[in-house]
Amino acid sequence: MIQDSVGKVDAGARLVDTAGATMTGIVQAVARVADLMSEIDATSTEQSQGIGQVNGSIATMDDVTQQNAAPVEEAAAAASALEEQTATLARVVGVFKLDEAWRDAVPAAGVRAQPQAPVLAA
Repeated sequence: MIQDSVGKVDAGARLVDTAGATMTGIVQAVARVADLMSEIDATSTEQSQGIGQVNGSIATMDDVTQQNAAPVEEAAAAASALEEQTATLARVVGVFKLDEAWRDAVPAAGVRAQPQAPVLAA
């Protein structure tokens, strides 16, 4: 009977050792999971900050685009007004007739030559 009790105690001791090793493994696994969760948290924080920076950049680009829209509209209006003034000037100047000597003195490239004496025809 003592032999039987000693055997049962030894078996129990082995079970306790096995349970202790299993518990140690579980504690280590929980520690690894906690480390992974900390890394995920840090990465999420970095991503959140990066997204915030991208949002800020997009907002800045939107502001600049809106600020540029007004000068573009003004330039378009000025170009339209200039086109109208050019048409008016062409009509006003079109009433003048130049003689052949003056027309021949003006090159086709648009560079103005200086003729001796232009004569305006009526």
